[in-house]
Amino acid sequence: MSIASNRYRDRWASTRQFLALAAILMLTSACQGNVELPAGEGRPVRVLTVKRGDFGDVVALTGEVQAEQEVSLAFRIAGRVIELAGNVGDRVEAGQLLARLDPQTEQNALRAAEATLRAAQGQVTKTQNTFERQQGLLAQGFTTRPRFDEAQQALQTARAQLENAEAQVDAARDQLGFMELRADAEGVVTARKAEAGEVVQAGQTVLQLARAEGRDAVFDVPARLLHMPSPDATISVALADNPMVTASGRVREVSPQADPVTRTFRVRVGISHPPEAMRLGSTVTGSLALRSTDVIRVPARALTQSGREPAVWVVDPATSNVSLRNVEILRHDARSVVIARGLEPGEIIVTAGIQALHPGQRIRALPADETELSGMPLPAAKLHAAFKTRTKTARASDPIPALVAPPSKG
Repeated sequence: MSIASNRYRDRWASTRQFLALAAILMLTSACQGNVELPAGEGRPVRVLTVKRGDFGDVVALTGEVQAEQEVSLAFRIAGRVIELAGNVGDRVEAGQLLARLDPQTEQNALRAAEATLRAAQGQVTKTQNTFERQQGLLAQGFTTRPRFDEAQQALQTARAQLENAEAQVDAARDQLGFMELRADAEGVVTARKAEAGEVVQAGQTVLQLARAEGRDAVFDVPARLLHMPSPDATISVALADNPMVTASGRVREVSPQADPVTRTFRVRVGISHPPEAMRLGSTVTGSLALRSTDVIRVPARALTQSGREPAVWVVDPATSNVSLRNVEILRHDARSVVIARGLEPGEIIVTAGIQALHPGQRIRALPADETELSGMPLPAAKLHAAFKTRTKTARASDPIPALVAPPSKG
């Protein structure tokens, strides 16, 4: 029993010595700080070699189809509406009767003017006979000059009254004609703002008519995009709910003033040969390939901040150490950033793993990955080819094109 007890005590003593030695080593390591990484190692990050490229973006905005010309139809005089034939959505022809006012008052005015005209005509006939008689008597010496002049003056007055009566009849007929509201051109009724039995004032809108001459795709465009496309750029327009229905157009009108709420500019694109499916009010997507420029672009995830300025982590190829450098941004979107100043072609920047870096830290570049440029625009030549292919092969189930083209894999 004593021999077994001695063996147990010896084994426990050896175990305590081992634990004490391990504790001493751990304390020593803690006092010495972080263990240095072996030579050639560092924090693993993804990097990208900066270069200039001929890139282009595809911008897609959502708008609606509107009539190129939309007019408000109104009566030229006040009155009570007794007939209103135009309903919203009706197609009308030029000259078609759309509404009518109660013509009773104007008909009475026309009858009175016509009666005045007949009286003036009778007066002219009477004074004409008197003048001719006085003229014959004057030639024979049987009347005086003052009587002849009086007859001549009466004839001139009667003729003036006849002209006035004729003008009154024309005016009364015009007033009676104003009782009817007719379409001035072929088109579609888009709004009805009065009803039968309602009293309307002169110039008050009764119907709105979208003329059939042309259609526009109307978009609210941010100011930064106004000057990017060339003036003669072709816009591809597609129905939002059916991308197979497409058409092309050109910018016809740009609002000179921004909307006070959205700060966007209203742009009207004239649609060439619009399909029948592009009805007024339809939601459409307008896509435009912007002009390509020789710029430096980097993924948006490579951007960080130094103070209040944007910056990127630049790698020293000799030492594999990183430093933070401020850059100036020309423009950006959700996926890429165009650098105006601060980077030169051939420099290496960190694109993934930037959150845990500090100046002077050593890094280890991970192998190149095709997804490194995810979110970057296509080069201009591939961009137009891809956009053309996308337009031809679009199906009803396809999603609406993104604001920026998909990444290049070449």
